[in-house]
Amino acid sequence: MTPQPRTGFGDLGPGRIVPPTAPRALGLAVAATLVLCLVVELGEPRTSAPGSPARDRVAPLLAVVEVVPDRVPVPGYERDCSGSSACVFGPAWSDTTGAPGSGNGCPTRHDVLARDLIGTTVDPDTPCTVHGGILTDPYTGRVVDAGRSGIRGIHVDHVFPLSAAWDLGAWRWPPQRRAAFANDVDRNLVAVTGSVNTTKSDSTPAEWLPPDPTRHCFYAARYLTAAAAYDLPVTAADHAVLDTAIRRCPRGG
Repeated sequence: MTPQPRTGFGDLGPGRIVPPTAPRALGLAVAATLVLCLVVELGEPRTSAPGSPARDRVAPLLAVVEVVPDRVPVPGYERDCSGSSACVFGPAWSDTTGAPGSGNGCPTRHDVLARDLIGTTVDPDTPCTVHGGILTDPYTGRVVDAGRSGIRGIHVDHVFPLSAAWDLGAWRWPPQRRAAFANDVDRNLVAVTGSVNTTKSDSTPAEWLPPDPTRHCFYAARYLTAAAAYDLPVTAADHAVLDTAIRRCPRGG
């Protein structure tokens, strides 16, 4: 449960009498409140989920990505590959893109599930099928038993959405580069619960952040990793949100 902000003064119920405050005590209280406001403004407390990357590893990524004023929609984006659809990022979960982790004989979705779920089982007769396993959703911290809820309820999310990438420059790429981006297990794909993935959809950081604030650092790091690796720019609004998010990353030590 996300802790609620505290004023330090407690809740005042109906009819409750508040004793007068001495001037010095009042001054200290005001000073403490000002400090608290400053801390909140600076993004403190800089709490992050265990395993979050250190700030000195993420900040350089924010510094090198290009910043553009806005995301301008570019016609032609079609993810679907059926019929006459453009299939601009190639067939879903292709194993032949040359992306990190590809070429092992299994679909990309399998590779992500096998990496991110704990305690999965594999049938020797169908080695590219994951059965069961426990997922800790990287955006909410929710623990899901895929053996009970069903593996279909676990989605694979493109942290940097494909449609956003298209608008921000991928429309210029050759098809092979787009297919590699869509299947890059190391830089742009994570297993998440279906409900969270549906809510996130193709949003970028200025439009959506993980519901659990302690996971903003992880999300910002993955988003910036994909952007930097593929020379994709971020919008000014996204840059501002990411800057705030990485203030939650733990300091290197």
